[in-house]
Amino acid sequence: MATISAGSGTNDDAPGPSDPRIDPDRLLATLSRFATFGATDGGGLNRLSLGDADGQARDELCAIARRRGYRVEVDPIGNIFITRPGLDETLPVLLVGSHLDSQPFGGRYDGAYGVLAGLEVLRSLDDAGLRTRRSVTLVDWTNEEGARFSPGLLGSGVVAGTISLADAHARTDAQGITVGQELDRLGYRGAFDSSSLAVHRSFETHIEQGPVLERTGTDIGVVTGVQAIRWFDVLVQGQDRHAGTTAHSDRQDALVAAARLIEVVDRMADTVDEKLRATVGEIRVQPNSRNVIPGRAVLAIDLRHPDPARLDQAEEQLRRAAAEVAEQRGVRTEVHQVLEMPPTAFDAGTTDLIRRAAASLGRSAMEMSSGAGHDSMNVASRAPASMLFIPCVDGLSHTQAEDIHDEWAVNGASVLLTAVRWAAEEAAGHSPE
Repeated sequence: MATISAGSGTNDDAPGPSDPRIDPDRLLATLSRFATFGATDGGGLNRLSLGDADGQARDELCAIARRRGYRVEVDPIGNIFITRPGLDETLPVLLVGSHLDSQPFGGRYDGAYGVLAGLEVLRSLDDAGLRTRRSVTLVDWTNEEGARFSPGLLGSGVVAGTISLADAHARTDAQGITVGQELDRLGYRGAFDSSSLAVHRSFETHIEQGPVLERTGTDIGVVTGVQAIRWFDVLVQGQDRHAGTTAHSDRQDALVAAARLIEVVDRMADTVDEKLRATVGEIRVQPNSRNVIPGRAVLAIDLRHPDPARLDQAEEQLRRAAAEVAEQRGVRTEVHQVLEMPPTAFDAGTTDLIRRAAASLGRSAMEMSSGAGHDSMNVASRAPASMLFIPCVDGLSHTQAEDIHDEWAVNGASVLLTAVRWAAEEAAGHSPE
């Protein structure tokens, strides 16, 4: 991908700066347009990272940016950075955006809304003929979901230094295709040195992915941080045998033993803390045949809580239960931790800008912690960062049924625009009076 020279990103015919406003029709039309890339029959998206549909969405985003005269840069892991230049390009930039990839049968707004709300902010500044002091850079992070290539948060992780570029390029999908191969195929292995990008503040707009905002009738979630996450793979090794000839007393059924552990995980919110989120999201069984007693089962377990001490309790319960089940059922169990993400506290000043922006527009807001992981967790290790949430219907996300109301989409983009305007005029970390 070539680097595109910057234009002003403004309307030279405008008589002078005016108060910028989100264009609701344009925002909603753009959301609809991008929902066609990877659209499913169920009304959702199948836009896996670096697949053909993701390539189409990336191409469309870059084409819009080039027509506007923005600078388009792509780094070696495929993150796209689109910059609307400010009056002083020596100053650290304002970063906005999210991701365009989806789950295999995900929704139209998870991630994509944050990218396109950020795009609408840039275009709204154009409409008003307003040149900000600082440049505003829109980002589309590569492989946030991790649905095709593991781990998720891959693009932002490379920038944050939590994963090496070489390791990221070598990650494979289920067919053995690497990230590097797909970047080359789509033309998105760029040369921009994103690790050197100086960021003044970062804002990520996202759907809540939960029911709280809708249930309370609140317009905006002011996100103060992201809870801690731990993933475990639990191996249960028994003995596969003939289903018709083996008495129950002689069985070492790995799947039955695994089911006992699933019950333990399901009860953890009662035994540890109601804030705990404990999930068995995947079961892999071998030989997975109707008339064979399962000899091996692997459980993929996801534990989340704002307090790492509570996660310690949950992990202790899991390990103790695995040992007890092994003894009771005559199987062998192994508990392997595959991921640990500490809680992330977002920058108080950036969070306060979102809170004040919502208030200035008459939008109700509440503080909340994110239960899901986001690229802003990685960004927060490098720069002051925060997030703002909008409601989603019935709290549904990572499903084709994911939906938002038009008003919610416009509210979030409007609050983002106001916060960006204020932050773009800051001199040294303080909002202008």
